[in-house]
Amino acid sequence: MISILLELLRICWTFRHRKWYRRVPFLPIPPKRYLQWRIETAYGDKDFKNLRWQDIVAYALWHRAMRLNKPSQVVKNDIWD
Repeated sequence: MISILLELLRICWTFRHRKWYRRVPFLPIPPKRYLQWRIETAYGDKDFKNLRWQDIVAYALWHRAMRLNKPSQVVKNDIWD
């Protein structure tokens, strides 16, 4: 669980807004438009209502595997039940 949270923090830092320190709430998080685009490409809708925790965990595991150049631990059935 800790490794997933650390990876999610790493992902947020990677996709942070360039001048995050100038905008309230002064957190290095991705821009809302970018997140909406990612949600729309994944689910076909810009709303975050379809977002599932399992999908976020699967993405974090996949991102970590790609970063470390290891085979992904994510199995298709884990995401698309």
